[in-house]
Amino acid sequence: MVSMTVELRTVEGTQAAMGWAGGHTIVVDRPEGRAGGMGLGFNGAQLLALAIGGCFCNDLRYVAEDMGVKLGKVGVTVTVNLEGKPLLATSARMTVSCETLDGSDPRTIIDGANAITAVGNSLRRGVPVEIEMAGDGRT
Repeated sequence: MVSMTVELRTVEGTQAAMGWAGGHTIVVDRPEGRAGGMGLGFNGAQLLALAIGGCFCNDLRYVAEDMGVKLGKVGVTVTVNLEGKPLLATSARMTVSCETLDGSDPRTIIDGANAITAVGNSLRRGVPVEIEMAGDGRT
């Protein structure tokens, strides 16, 4: 089993959060005027779409490398649809363009990436999420 952990903490002077993993950081916030949000970073739905698409971009490269095919430009657009109260992601649609430098049909690479994509497959299968309070719940 492989485990990955990220940390998030409040950005001083704001109600946004800074998230990090290793040396990489990202700001998470709500739109300006919503629950103290200042629009300083991505909201949860945007992060979900980025996780789906970003993972798929990497998977395209992994599959192409395994096949010995060099890729040029890759384009991925992800739309996450949300409904209800509480607001829940009900579906996601990804549109993919993928240029092979040898002119071969990219469909095999796209299909291969779809078969191995960790985020997309985890969501399709349903990943349990547990929440526990740390210590006394205060940071």
